[in-house]
Amino acid sequence: MSNATTTFQKTYSIGGDLPVNRIGYGAMRITGKGIWGPPKDKDEAIRVLKRAVGLGVNFIDTADSYGPHISEELIAEALYPYPPDLVIGTKGGLLRTGPDQWPINSSPAHLKEALEGSLKRLKLDQIDLYQLHRIDPNVPAEQSFAFLKQAQADGKVRHIGLSEVDIDDIKKAQDYFEVVSVQNMYSVDNRKWEGVLNYCEDNDIAFIPWFPLNAGNVAAQEKLQQVAQKHGATVHQVALSWLLSHSKNILLIPGTSSVAHLEENMKTAGITLDAEDIDELDGISPPVG
Repeated sequence: MSNATTTFQKTYSIGGDLPVNRIGYGAMRITGKGIWGPPKDKDEAIRVLKRAVGLGVNFIDTADSYGPHISEELIAEALYPYPPDLVIGTKGGLLRTGPDQWPINSSPAHLKEALEGSLKRLKLDQIDLYQLHRIDPNVPAEQSFAFLKQAQADGKVRHIGLSEVDIDDIKKAQDYFEVVSVQNMYSVDNRKWEGVLNYCEDNDIAFIPWFPLNAGNVAAQEKLQQVAQKHGATVHQVALSWLLSHSKNILLIPGTSSVAHLEENMKTAGITLDAEDIDELDGISPPVG
C-alpha cells in the first residue's frame, strides 16, 4: 500500500456486486449498556438509523448478539421496507449471558438458530452479508464453514465474511466459499492485523475494522490531535480518515447512539489528509505481520 496518496475512492463493491459507500454504520451502540437490552433512548436510536440512511449510508453492520436481537429489531423497525441499495451485514456465532459477556458458539446448531432468527428479525428472505462472528475453539472450523456453505447454497445468505481471523483461517474458509469480507480489530494505533489487511486488499476482500481508535493510547492521541487541529477536525474524524486513505478496501462502520455524533462521523469524508499527515500518522504504530 502506498502512503503517497491523499485521496480515496468513495465506494467499494462487496463481493463484486454490492456497491456501498465506504463510510457505513455499525449498529452495536443502539442497544443498552454493555450491549445488553434495549437502548436508553429508543426514539433517538430510530432517529440515528433513519438519519444514517438519509446521509448516504448504505451499509449497516449488526449482529444477532447485539442486545441480543435488539439491534436487528430496531433496524427493521426504523428502515423496513429497506431502500433498494441498502446492504445489511449481520453476524452469528456468539452467545449472550449478560452485559459485556460474549461466549463463543459457532456450532452448526447454534448458527442455524442465529441465522433463522436474523432473517426473521430483519424481515429478509436473504441476508446480503452474513459473517461468522468468531471461529469457535471448541468446534472444528470445518463444521462452521460447511454450515455457511450450505446456507449460501440454500439462498439464505448472499455473501459470507469472517471476523477476527488470520490469513490461514481465511484460506481454510475459502475451500468452502468465497470470503468477501473480514472484520478484525484495527486502527491507526493498533495494526496487529496489517498482514491480513494486505492479504484482503490483494484478494479484493473488504476489510472492516472495528474499534477504530483506542482513546487510551496517549501518545497516539497527541499526534492525532495535532493533525486534527490542522484540519479543524476531531481526533476521531482524523483516525477514520486515515483508515480510508490507508487501503482502498477498508469499509468504516463507526457506531453511535447519537444523531449529532453520527453527523460528525459522516463529515470524515470531507477531510483530505496530505502526505505529511499520512507520514505522521503512519508512525503512530508500526504495522505487524
